[in-house]
Amino acid sequence: MRLSRFVLAVAAVSAFGTAMAEPVKIRLAYVVPVANWFSILFEKQGLAQHQGKSYVVEPVHFQGTPPMITGLANNEIEVADLGFSSFGLAVENAGMGDLRVIADEFQDGVPGYYSDEFFVQKDGAVKTIKDLKGKIVATNAAGSAVDIVMRAALRKNGVDDRKEVSVVEAAFPNMKAMLFEKKVDAIPGVVPFSLDPQLRAGSRVLFVQKDVVGRTQMILWAAREPFLKKNRAAMVDFMEDSIRAARWFLDPKNHNEAVEIAARVSKRPAASFDKWIFLKAGQDGDYYRDPNLVPDLKALQANLDLTTELGLLKGKVDVAKHADLSIVHEAAKRVK
Repeated sequence: MRLSRFVLAVAAVSAFGTAMAEPVKIRLAYVVPVANWFSILFEKQGLAQHQGKSYVVEPVHFQGTPPMITGLANNEIEVADLGFSSFGLAVENAGMGDLRVIADEFQDGVPGYYSDEFFVQKDGAVKTIKDLKGKIVATNAAGSAVDIVMRAALRKNGVDDRKEVSVVEAAFPNMKAMLFEKKVDAIPGVVPFSLDPQLRAGSRVLFVQKDVVGRTQMILWAAREPFLKKNRAAMVDFMEDSIRAARWFLDPKNHNEAVEIAARVSKRPAASFDKWIFLKAGQDGDYYRDPNLVPDLKALQANLDLTTELGLLKGKVDVAKHADLSIVHEAAKRVK
């Protein structure tokens, strides 16, 4: 009897240990295939050394970053690829005070790297930003980062973005056709869509983002504090693998293979990526991506202050209180 009880106890402990060893599921939200890390980061085999052991990832596609706020609130995703404005909206307007900036996705306006462009019809009536008064402009999602930049540009030029322009939402891949068919008068251009030769041949750049708002912590990784605390070890493993993968993709010697992976993931020709992806080449290249995935919190603070000035946030967001970079710093020390 005693032996049977001992065997049962050992079995129970073993079962408990097995349950505890289950990998942590991390659902990762992203918007633009290839341009956003989560769509491509784990496609190079052998880099994610902890994947399937301490954690498993599941990329989840969204049309824009604002809908990710709902996903975070409903525990449908663990890590969101948020635009700076959406992060502010989640913290201040949605009351998600436990949301934390944990890593960098990419930054706009860094010297030598790409900055978003805003396009108008090549032979249309819009010659200046002021000419957008009474016109129709496209955005991917109200409150997204490019949406905030567009509104800032309008207001700085005396155009009321709420009363004097019409704003329609559309997916980035559909914007070129909408502009060419004159359904809208202006569209935001983000990589890779803004590098489309047809778009560039049939349109004109109205303004460049960095000229309006300077350096921008455009997209960042965010997660809720309870999840981070509960799964810190797995998150450090995940971040370690992410940094290793990011460094691999950013290494020029891996460019050709990175292009092949991008083509496979997006189901587009390799030529669509060869001359820009993960390259430093000004307006013809990619955004700045920190090789250690460390965000620019100073730029982020300025970006959120702008969002507050535009009246889109209820109050000021103190970035220092809503950032936890300890995980990414610890992970970076592991990567050789």
